[in-house]
Amino acid sequence: MTQAVQFDPDDPQGLARAMSALGMQSSILVGGFQYWDSRRKGRQFPARGDLDPLIDIPRLVPHIILIDVRHDPLDFRFRLIGSAVRRNLARDYVGHWFSEFPNYSASSNIWPRHCAVAESGRPMLQRPTYVGPNKDFIYVENILLPLSVDNPGWSMQMMFLEFISKRH
Repeated sequence: MTQAVQFDPDDPQGLARAMSALGMQSSILVGGFQYWDSRRKGRQFPARGDLDPLIDIPRLVPHIILIDVRHDPLDFRFRLIGSAVRRNLARDYVGHWFSEFPNYSASSNIWPRHCAVAESGRPMLQRPTYVGPNKDFIYVENILLPLSVDNPGWSMQMMFLEFISKRH
């Protein structure tokens, strides 16, 4: 079962309250949010061009996913998947649209959360049950963050993930 909550990034305690509500403690998510937040520069969210994760946050890059958002018709495409994430997925999704896979399509429980972030421009914390090849994992903690791009009808989303094992 997936737990998810959006929060106000301008509320100084918003992230901490949301993480507490979901029982999260991931330093990866906190670091990812702090990076995203530091690049907003007074805006609702940063532009993709404001970010250079390889230079700015190399320790977090293995835990990142970048997603293209096409608004008409709405769909989401995996652009980049960090090595720590890719290792724990059932397949390589880079270059593929969510609509190509039943577990990501509009009828899934994943699609509406990406829609909510695309529509509201507010970050979302999620704690879905892990489904994949590693039998030691029980769930995934992740934060989904909106980004703008200089292409009308498009935007992006950046996600940081941590896989939580039974021994955690």
